[in-house]
Amino acid sequence: MGIEVTTKVAVCDKKTLALVYTPGVAESCLEIKENLDRSFDLTNRPNSVAVISYNYNDSLKRAEWLKNTYSTDAIPLEIKKTTDEDLDFVCSAIMPGFMGVDRTLIEGKPFDNSEIIPTQSRNCVFADVFEKNLNPIELRERFCGVVETKVNPAVKKPIAIVTDGSAVLGLGNIGAAAGLPVMEGKAVLFKCLGGVSAVSLCVEPQESDKIIKIVQLLENSFSGINLEDISAPKCFEIEKTLLETTNIPIFHDDQHGTAIVVMAGLLNSLYIVGKEMPEIKIVISGTGAAGQAIAKLLFKAGAQNIVMTDSKGILYAGREGNDESREEMAALTNLEGLKGGLGDAVKDADVFIGVSAAGILKPEMVKNMAKDAIVFALANPTPEILPPEALEAGARIAASGRSDFDNQINNSLAFPGLFKGVLEAGITKITDEIKLECAIAIASIVAEDELDEKYIIPDALDIRVANKISACIIDYVRNSNVRTSE
Repeated sequence: MGIEVTTKVAVCDKKTLALVYTPGVAESCLEIKENLDRSFDLTNRPNSVAVISYNYNDSLKRAEWLKNTYSTDAIPLEIKKTTDEDLDFVCSAIMPGFMGVDRTLIEGKPFDNSEIIPTQSRNCVFADVFEKNLNPIELRERFCGVVETKVNPAVKKPIAIVTDGSAVLGLGNIGAAAGLPVMEGKAVLFKCLGGVSAVSLCVEPQESDKIIKIVQLLENSFSGINLEDISAPKCFEIEKTLLETTNIPIFHDDQHGTAIVVMAGLLNSLYIVGKEMPEIKIVISGTGAAGQAIAKLLFKAGAQNIVMTDSKGILYAGREGNDESREEMAALTNLEGLKGGLGDAVKDADVFIGVSAAGILKPEMVKNMAKDAIVFALANPTPEILPPEALEAGARIAASGRSDFDNQINNSLAFPGLFKGVLEAGITKITDEIKLECAIAIASIVAEDELDEKYIIPDALDIRVANKISACIIDYVRNSNVRTSE
């Protein structure tokens, strides 16, 4: 038997996607930020309980009992043998995503002892989303969140979507509880697009070492870890340490999911304009987690001339305020030693990739780019430049992160299929080679005779994508020496 995280709302079109995930989910996050009690109205938190013990199968049996007896959405967790202090720390740290933590098994109480019976979730007919024309807040109030659990004998351990809420969407540091609607929305996409069970793990501490400790102690509860909405530069340390100290796949979607989908769109765009990766000048606006991951994957694919910029201007070695990660990127990029602002960087550039801030790429800057320029303005919810403005200014191809324009560059194209393939193949480490294979798989969905300036990448809800990515990962593992759990 097993506990599967499933959906209360099926994401079947872009309207529902916008309600459940971006951009609509931001409204729920902001409501909870202003009043933490709203997390009990807008998420599944009032019916969610973490069942913790030193043995996963014991936690699973109790979670199944709670579900079957009280309809409680109980999540089984195994914590490694540790001190009472660490046990208390973990139980407290994960509370933003749960109504309570069930320690019955650790405390040696009778199996059927349940001191707290959570409020049962409020379900409604899915058609209400359309018949009532619900907005994002009304949707979550009606459903009491968008995920729930069910007993499934065939399901594997879930993926944990781990966040501290320090870099949520375009909202910044709103905290773990306010970030819960995003994590639930992410879990919906995992299930609807990839058939993967994923649970939100919102943690209160925001220090790197504490987040690392939580994941390490709970490692045996999950099939993999999707790090989400954790600010830079600490996200780099967290990912690096977990990659080195755990035996399950670790994936920071804000970095690598973004990089994979950008790469897929760029591969097809370059084909359309007839340019080669090693020959072009690429400008990346944004030197945080996403920008750095994009640059590294582009280098892996053969790019040679990349210039990075941020609010302080062009990135270069020794620039005042550079942290360790930015100094590392400065040593790899801007080989001509350019200084100045974004306008100076994009002059004669073939490609602009923005993962930064709204409205900073001006039409006159696009006019100064190279012929057949490619503009990926991915800041959400408002891009660095609106696609129509970029095209009017002379760009040949324009993309954004929004569903109301052509060429949506959306992470949901990558992570559901990637984790589906990783779990099926038994991979324990997600390498750069695997990320490139995923990008190529996504790009290949658009047939050569379909490619044009308005169609460089599959739709975010294209059901072919997850299966294509999963199959390419399995094939790659068969033909390589990738480390697996077998």
